[in-house]
Amino acid sequence: MITIPSPRGSRRARIEIIPLIDIMFFLLATFVMVSLSMVKNQGIPVRLPAAASGQAQDRKDAATISVSATGQVYLDKEELSLDALSTKLAALKGANAELRVFINGDEDARLGLAIEVLDATRKLGITKVAFETKKK
Repeated sequence: MITIPSPRGSRRARIEIIPLIDIMFFLLATFVMVSLSMVKNQGIPVRLPAAASGQAQDRKDAATISVSATGQVYLDKEELSLDALSTKLAALKGANAELRVFINGDEDARLGLAIEVLDATRKLGITKVAFETKKK
């Protein structure tokens, strides 16, 4: 019996790996960029005052209190009164005895309100408090 050759030939199917690698690197870069942008935005956006002596701090397991130029106080983007702020901070302190608090305020915010926030934080026994600034 005579064998008739196939017009397609005897090629085997194969997976092209180069486009797959390109897609994986693109997805990896996208996830890294998204995760980096999520870490920074813990408080509300404010214009931070400039300071020459500021140092970077570890923000792991920290609460952010923001004081806006119009006089509102926020705890991690949630608007609160000073009494509600004390209640929420007490709950956070109960969950984490080594709680760190970062206070950021607008350049035009009342200094008295920032001091009231600092005082409410210290009354709860939270001693690791820092004011956020930008570099000069």
